Amino acid sequence: MTEFGFIESIREAFAALPDNGFEGIGDDCAVLPVGGGESLVFTADMLAEGVHFLRAATSPAELGRKSLAVNLSDVAAMGARPVATLLSLSLPADATDAWATEFMRGYRELSEQYGVTLAGGDTTRSASLIAINVTAIGRAPSAHLKRRGDARPGDAIFAAGELGGSGAGLRDMLAGRCDTPSAALHRNPVPQVAEGIWLGERPEVHAMMDLSDGLASDLGHILDRSGVGAELDLDRIPVAPGADLRTAACAGEDYKLLLTAAAELADRLSADFRARFGTPLYPVGRIVPAPGLVWLRDGRPVPLDWHGFTHY
Repeated sequence: MTEFGFIESIREAFAALPDNGFEGIGDDCAVLPVGGGESLVFTADMLAEGVHFLRAATSPAELGRKSLAVNLSDVAAMGARPVATLLSLSLPADATDAWATEFMRGYRELSEQYGVTLAGGDTTRSASLIAINVTAIGRAPSAHLKRRGDARPGDAIFAAGELGGSGAGLRDMLAGRCDTPSAALHRNPVPQVAEGIWLGERPEVHAMMDLSDGLASDLGHILDRSGVGAELDLDRIPVAPGADLRTAACAGEDYKLLLTAAAELADRLSADFRARFGTPLYPVGRIVPAPGLVWLRDGRPVPLDWHGFTHY
């Protein structure tokens, strides 16, 4: 069973239960309207040693910051402002005391940077490996929330940053090169919190999510939820320093925002984004009515079977 086949089986198993006001599974965050035109959003993300991080190549403070950053990225992808987190840790004996203190220092530093309170959590003993689970809570005007299922034919597709830097960093670290700029980028992702809130306020932005598993896979979630297809221009994918095109298209953990926007307003959106943040929105393709993802080079289809990271 694939990861998303498993998720779909969970969705089906719980479909008959009362939703208690929550929107269903399928976006970066669960949504709960709370009245007054506002909603809370909830997300949870787990990091497992040996799968999501290498303890020998990542300082505990860096891991504390990254554990929080990847969850704040999900909240930002909904157009919401993060307000609180819950943190659960499963630690072996050799990761208590000094290691745990440094981990929490990093977690607190990023919490302070974004004004997010730590509201609770849990700790338990592990036999050998570290496991970290964070639940993040955000808040936004309900009209500002962006979902994966709102892309429309004709929309322009944008990436809010260069891609592949984290994937290149992981490659460096696995080769024992832990001091490269790409490796530092992999260990220290920067969630686009302000950008997500700003994009949430823009009505011309239709669908949005963050890039955690790679452009080739994550765009597919928008296409599936929206019932549309896409054409991606290989020549326009922004490749980060140290990466190559395939890494930029397929590698995960960039945590840049991926969005679709009304084509007739796309130039104004890009100009306003650059004026606000000093960085570009990169146009990488367009939404089309026919299902499926088509890769283009020089305007012509290219038969590529590229995929992003899969968990199973």
